[in-house]
Amino acid sequence: MGTTGSTPADVGGFVATVAVAYVLAHLLVVRLARGADPVLLPTAAVLAGLGYAVIYRLDPGRASDQFVWLMVGLGAFALTLAVIRDHRSLDAYTYTIGLAGLLFLLLPIAPGIGETINGARLWIHFGPLVFQPAEIGKVLIVIFLASYLSAKKELLALATRRIGPLRLPEPRYLGPLLVAWLVSLAVLFMEKDLGSSLLFFGIFVIMLWAATGRASYLVLGLAMFVVGAAIGYAAFAHVQDRVAIWLHALEPKYVHDKGYQLAQSEFAMATGGIGGTGLGRGHPGLIPSAPTDFIFAAVGEELGLFGSTAVLLLYFVLAGRGFKIALSREDGFGKLLAVGLTSALAFQTFIIVGGVTRLIPLTGITLPFVSYGGSSLVSNFALLALLVRVSAPLPAHARRFDPRGRPPREPRPAPAAPPGPEEPG
Repeated sequence: MGTTGSTPADVGGFVATVAVAYVLAHLLVVRLARGADPVLLPTAAVLAGLGYAVIYRLDPGRASDQFVWLMVGLGAFALTLAVIRDHRSLDAYTYTIGLAGLLFLLLPIAPGIGETINGARLWIHFGPLVFQPAEIGKVLIVIFLASYLSAKKELLALATRRIGPLRLPEPRYLGPLLVAWLVSLAVLFMEKDLGSSLLFFGIFVIMLWAATGRASYLVLGLAMFVVGAAIGYAAFAHVQDRVAIWLHALEPKYVHDKGYQLAQSEFAMATGGIGGTGLGRGHPGLIPSAPTDFIFAAVGEELGLFGSTAVLLLYFVLAGRGFKIALSREDGFGKLLAVGLTSALAFQTFIIVGGVTRLIPLTGITLPFVSYGGSSLVSNFALLALLVRVSAPLPAHARRFDPRGRPPREPRPAPAAPPGPEEPG
């Protein structure tokens, strides 16, 4: 309407298809996850719908692809709910899931299938299919960390060493933190992907803190991040460029060169003002990669401060409900799984929105549910299904389920009361 003054002829069929797909997804939640959180799916639907509208406004051809991926994402949502009937069953495959997540994370460096786009080696291709395996790896690694930390949290919380004001556990128990740090550096060095490196290490530190309750892990994780960032800055020219653009994007030396993309993003959001130019009435197409990395800037221009604030509040809804689910769970694995899945969504949102608004250096990851991209959309709907599954109350007969195959312990019978004095004959 904003661009041409009329609606497409097939808009009715499109709306009906999307409505039916979401109604079926909702009915599946009611059927397979009775009592699950009722807010998660509708909130994600609004974000995905808004993202589709902006993508259609920017590039109708890409919008057709996004519609297909939206249907595939809802299929992944349904399949995840149908296959995983009890989230605790995942706890039996700790290291298998962890190795699979690591494989997906590092798959782009494999010769022959890995592909470098825009300086980052994030993609793999099988014939005509091109996708980012790190999006799938993100979900698998969260499941692994929830299982591992749930089993080891007592050891990791036991502080026996003191370094200044910090109390830390035995050095051998710090191995997981060191491994996560090294994997993050490997992603940065081999794939040149600052965003995924920051995302995975951040998720691990948050989950480690949630499992142990020790703020010393946050401090140690921050120190290790600073060291890793310094190494990355010293080793890679593209990291140095990102920092320089972040600091000087609007200066004449950068605004028409390396900082053009970020500068156009700021100009677009400034043009939008409070109420926006109106959907279809701005010029977000001047921003390179607007449907992917910079879709939040397009929202800021055409929907204004009100629209972009509404988008952020929808993410706050997802984060708030996710952490509420974590607090309500009785099992340690479920608590940490909800924390990890929610942190992945929230932290990824912070990284990309912070980069677009110049709060932090730009890293080039997608805005969950909103940005163009099949890998991100499908993996985030699978993540959402897991969060829905964790939120569903367990039936009474399943509450003593042991995912590792051990039979539930029967309650020990109470000892018989001692015989009283004999009755007189």
